[in-house]
Amino acid sequence: MIPIALDPAHADTAVIGRGPLVLRRLTQLRTLGADPLVFCDQPDEALMAAGQGRLLRRLPNRKDLRALQAVWVAGLDNEAAAAIAADARAEKALVNVEDVLPFCDFHTPAIVQRGALLLTASTGGASPAGAKLAREALEAAFPEDWSEALEELAAARRQARAAGIAPPLIFAQAQEILARRGLLPPTPPAH
Repeated sequence: MIPIALDPAHADTAVIGRGPLVLRRLTQLRTLGADPLVFCDQPDEALMAAGQGRLLRRLPNRKDLRALQAVWVAGLDNEAAAAIAADARAEKALVNVEDVLPFCDFHTPAIVQRGALLLTASTGGASPAGAKLAREALEAAFPEDWSEALEELAAARRQARAAGIAPPLIFAQAQEILARRGLLPPTPPAH
């Protein structure tokens, strides 16, 4: 697996399928900053409400898929999912079919987000339970305080770069900031 972080501002995405898994994936992608199209030929009230003008009450055709870079498919039988996956690939879109590894070009990892810090855990689809347990360990190791700390780190980095400070010193400054906030152990003094 090749880990990447996809900027939703630079990729057109869609969620395709039926049932609660589609709503769950839509909610997750929106939380991460995406505004995917939603294709569902049998939307329930919750999905219609969540669709917010992005819901198309049908499954996609090849022309629809041609405009996309990444699609998530959930809640469809294997035959329908396989057909959508094949069409999406033919149109050069990456595909994730929930819990059907042979139809997946990528896997959505378990995610912990602390402001600009995005931590992920993936088992390549082998064990969602294992990924969830790893995510829970990351949540414990990286508390919410990291969000505010990253804002301070970003500001300090901008100032240091503007002043022409060398990267090793910027790194040392970042260590000091995180240690002061109790997010890293203090750096031992040099001898």
